[in-house]
Amino acid sequence: MPTQLDKALNSKNLLLGFAGIVTAVSAWSIWGGDLFPAETDPKGDPEHWTTEELKRWLRARNLLPADTIARDELIERVKANLRPTRSS
Repeated sequence: MPTQLDKALNSKNLLLGFAGIVTAVSAWSIWGGDLFPAETDPKGDPEHWTTEELKRWLRARNLLPADTIARDELIERVKANLRPTRSS
């Protein structure tokens, strides 16, 4: 009498699942970085950033903004924590 393990190893679903995982890992290694780019910091003057960009910038630096904070306060907070760029 076959056990649960024997049934699982002889199953077509197991083979298809394994093939799917191998395909997904291959696709990720080939296209992963280009297809799913990481979010980058917004560039330029914080006055021109969207509210979501301001909040994302603050969250990335563990300066968690309150959800009810005004846009002007967000801009002030970003500017207060913005490091000046180094000139070569």
